[in-house]
Amino acid sequence: MENKGTYYITTAITYTSGKPHIGNSYEIVLADAIARYKRADGYDVRFQTGTDEHGQKIETRAIEEGQTPKEFVDTTAGIVKKLWDLMNTSYDRFIRTTDPDHELQIQKIFKKLYDQGDIYKGAYEGMYCTECEAFYTKSQLTEEGKCPVCGGEVHAAKEEAYFFKMKKYADRLIEHINSHPEFIQPVSRKNEMMNNFLLPGLQDLCVSRTSFQWGIPVDFDPGHVVYVWLDALCNYITGVEYDADGNYGPLYKTFWPADLHLIGKDILRFHTIYWPIFLMALGEPLPKQIFGHPWLLQGGEKMSKSKGNVIYADDLVALFGVDATRYFVLHEMPYENDGVITWELMIERTNSDLANTLGNLVNRTISMTNKYFGGIVEDKGIAGDTDEDLRTVCTSAYEKVEELMKSLRVADALTEIFAVFKRLNKYIDETEPWVLAKNEDKKDRLATVLYNLTEGISIGTALLAPFLPETGERIMKQLNAPLREFDSLQQFGLYPQGNKVTEKPEILFMRLDKEEILKKAAAIQEKQREEFLAHQEKAEQNLKKAGLL
Repeated sequence: MENKGTYYITTAITYTSGKPHIGNSYEIVLADAIARYKRADGYDVRFQTGTDEHGQKIETRAIEEGQTPKEFVDTTAGIVKKLWDLMNTSYDRFIRTTDPDHELQIQKIFKKLYDQGDIYKGAYEGMYCTECEAFYTKSQLTEEGKCPVCGGEVHAAKEEAYFFKMKKYADRLIEHINSHPEFIQPVSRKNEMMNNFLLPGLQDLCVSRTSFQWGIPVDFDPGHVVYVWLDALCNYITGVEYDADGNYGPLYKTFWPADLHLIGKDILRFHTIYWPIFLMALGEPLPKQIFGHPWLLQGGEKMSKSKGNVIYADDLVALFGVDATRYFVLHEMPYENDGVITWELMIERTNSDLANTLGNLVNRTISMTNKYFGGIVEDKGIAGDTDEDLRTVCTSAYEKVEELMKSLRVADALTEIFAVFKRLNKYIDETEPWVLAKNEDKKDRLATVLYNLTEGISIGTALLAPFLPETGERIMKQLNAPLREFDSLQQFGLYPQGNKVTEKPEILFMRLDKEEILKKAAAIQEKQREEFLAHQEKAEQNLKKAGLL
């Protein structure tokens, strides 16, 4: 592949208040699929993820567990990293906001912004949501007086704090958004940020706290810690060797500005307003695009431990496997609207798309090649009426997928890839290899049909591999050939002549028994409810010991 340049992609860093559910895991899988696709497409990719580890909520959670904040985040960050590794994600750095290099730069960034007059000291009085680590004016609350983001309780808060002059940069940010329509995607998210926050006018932002201690200290003013969002957002530059004094490392010079920040729609305000303004104040380029993906809902509602309806990636992997889980979350999430996950839908997709459309296709093709030709694949050049259409579908797939991936329509890209596999299945029905095998005069035609199927599977698998990497490797291992490079996918007929496929094809995806899986799922959720109640009791006891209840 030709070198198409650099591509820096990040996820939001996961807040270490607890184990992330499948909705959080969706983001890392989505980012990984994009990163793997870009690598296969010729880009030098930098992919960063990690954990957000400071703040009042973390301090409280640690007390609930009977641990110090550092002990608590070490445990939780380990859980997050283990999940991301389980999902086979190919990140280049897993950054933690307790990493020494990050903490040092945050202190330097805070001091730099203070010295240049962008940060000033004052006092805050308003409504605070501990869950979101965010302040709100009364006008921003829901009609019931709840947090507009999480719907949780807020409380009045007053404390000495440092503030960032948001108004100073607001007009410049509005101009940037208007002149760069690709900056915030989808467009509906851009309109929401403009109409709800920027155009009505920004309030100065609280950037330090004194009511708790678990944060990066403001080194020139003891008692203040850096507000968690200033701390967390800067990971995107500290993780690539940014230095507030200007002594940037080679990673920063190579990869900044980021090509894509991939985040959940609930934290869009922080990423599309606060973060760009911080960068403007620092004199650094803005990221090229911020994409606010929708939520993955359990049966149409947000996941809640108290409801016992939370689904975790490791539970899904235990029942379905890694690639089936990756396929589901990528395929079922619309571009703009929320997606839905249910155990029943997972079973249906595994049986229909993965076991039947893909797995059965590969197994039948290899089995027929072994049965009729001893595993040898050869194109005898005996074309049929449907061959040209098959070739067109296969060789045009890359271009279609490429256009969809440019606009981050990942679910649609997967649909296009599976259109190749569906066309190959149809080709089997059209050519009826088992009928051809009965006529010795049709032997060369039969060989050509099986070659076309093998070649088509090779093309489709190359496109599928970034999304389902283990499956891509397993298919090509059975075909005894390397993954095709993207720049060869518009050519048909590159599978090596005379190559021999595996003698014993393996089942890629087993068909699942619905009743059996639902029974196991019910047991998982019952255990989850029991663990939640036990945790609540433990947390209450520890809060009482600490004098907080």
